[in-house]
Parts: sequence; C-alpha cells; structure tokens
Amino acid sequence: MFGRIQNIDDTVIERIVKIHKPALTKIMIAASRAGNFGTIWWAICILFFLRPEWNLTGINIILGLCLAHLMGEIILKHIVKRERPCHHLDDDEQLIGRPRFYSFPSGHTTASFSVVGIVLLRCRPIVFLPILLLASTIAFSRIYLRVHYLTDVIVGVLLGLVCGLCSVLLFNSIFPILIPGLFV
Repeated sequence: MFGRIQNIDDTVIERIVKIHKPALTKIMIAASRAGNFGTIWWAICILFFLRPEWNLTGINIILGLCLAHLMGEIILKHIVKRERPCHHLDDDEQLIGRPRFYSFPSGHTTASFSVVGIVLLRCRPIVFLPILLLASTIAFSRIYLRVHYLTDVIVGVLLGLVCGLCSVLLFNSIFPILIPGLFV
C-alpha cells in the first residue's frame, strides 16, 4: 500500500515539474516563504487585533497555530520521519534551499489550514475566501517546489482543519470559564 502511495506521489511531482515556468516559480517561492514559520498567519493575526471585536478570533488563531505546530511539527513528523522529495534531487534541480526536517505532514499546509478552519467558523465569507485562496496557494507551492509530496499536503490540510476546529471548540469551552459572560 505504501508503495502505491509513493508511486502516486512521485507521479504527481513529475507532472507538476512539467508546468514549471520562471514566473510561476517566483510566485510559488514567494507563497512558500510567506508560510515560513507561519509568518503570513502571524501577520494576519495582528490584523485581527486592530479591531476589538475581532480580538478573540486573533487569540483563537494563535491557539490554532500552536496546536497545529505541536501536532504536525513536534509529534507527527518525528513519528513518521518521511524523507522529502528534494533530498532525491541534484543541486541544479533544486528550486529553494533544502529543508532540514522531515516531510510528513507539511507544516506550512497544516498551519495554513488551521487558520482556514478557524476563519471558516468565526468569520464571514468575505474574510474566509481570501484566506482559503492564500492557504491553498501555499499548500500547492510546497509540491511545486518539490519539498513535499501530495500526501504530505493532503494530510496537512486535514490535520490543519482538525486543529482549527479543535482550537475553536477548546477556545469556546475555556474562555467562558476564564472570562465569565464573554459569549453571552
């Protein structure tokens, strides 16, 4: 079964390589860098703190990002220990620097989709749609740049959404206890 999954992952990367173009590569590098360390999500979180009525969503995003990091980067990557596709490339084939850590699941994708899950549950569609587009672009960039396999990204999407949902549920159950009358 794992051999079949690996074959699918390899086929997807081979097909995506066929669409590589210099302009698209620049866009994908920028998207990927925006996801480094969750930078874009922390910046967006700051925007939520600019309006008092959005502060709780900003706090919830921080909780979701922390949960996503714990589950993906600290726990799952070190259990699975999957090698990245870029570690099988020659230096001249590499589009960005080789990440040092494991591949499964994609941390960029997990963080991105934890924010998607939170914003889906807490915000209006006008806020949700651009967040979803940005998260999807970051996720695709990881495959395009050959630092993740398709399955790394798919599991990152699912894990991120679960972390986002769990953070909203956790947030909604803890904050009313800490601050009575908060959700009345």
